[in-house]
Amino acid sequence: MQKIKPFLNEEGKIKQIPSKQSKQLLVYEYLAEKFDDDQEYSEKSVNQLIDAWHTFGDCILLRRGLIETGFLCRLSDGSKYWKNKEKDQIQ
Repeated sequence: MQKIKPFLNEEGKIKQIPSKQSKQLLVYEYLAEKFDDDQEYSEKSVNQLIDAWHTFGDCILLRRGLIETGFLCRLSDGSKYWKNKEKDQIQ
């Protein structure tokens, strides 16, 4: 977490996405930790959870990043999301 501390506010919310890809992955991993391993989420509930953990008002950017990095999986129609338990820890 020390590597992403500059990108978090005092409450631990993401205040910006780093420009370096390696640090972006750490931010997405941090955000993915907020999701329960054995729970399915609707798009609305994913957005609500993401909104609770960032300050810059772009949950779509963060949701897309979680999907593209493989931390979250979803059905092709976007009706169901879940945490990817197979994703290796980066750190």
